[in-house]
Amino acid sequence: MATQQEISAFLAKEFPQSKCVIESIGDCTSVVSHAVGFDELRPGGTVSGPVLMALADVALYTAVLGKLGLVALAVTSNLSINFLRKPSADKAIVAHCKLIKVGRTLVMGEVMLYSRGDEKPVAHVMGTYALPAKT
Repeated sequence: MATQQEISAFLAKEFPQSKCVIESIGDCTSVVSHAVGFDELRPGGTVSGPVLMALADVALYTAVLGKLGLVALAVTSNLSINFLRKPSADKAIVAHCKLIKVGRTLVMGEVMLYSRGDEKPVAHVMGTYALPAKT
């Protein structure tokens, strides 16, 4: 297991370009947010799909790290997103992740994305992480 502080330090070192903020890490769960500004918007005043997908991926990764420790070589092997409604263009996006299955080689999880303060989800994501072989 890794703590929120350990994961935050790891991500800051390995992914300094990320704008994601870890809000909490639990047993098989994580909450991660991403501020929304001009760079995150696409025409029509909505948050771009790549921002939503990246946030979901980080939420999955942080939940995996929280459960298994700092497994640097865990990689995304599948990510499927359903866009449900238009996110707010002036509120952070918040990802709530729950790991569904933690196996020896694969971890599956679900992420719900929300505009901060809104109870209706803007997207639903299912993802799988492949874990490195133990040596």
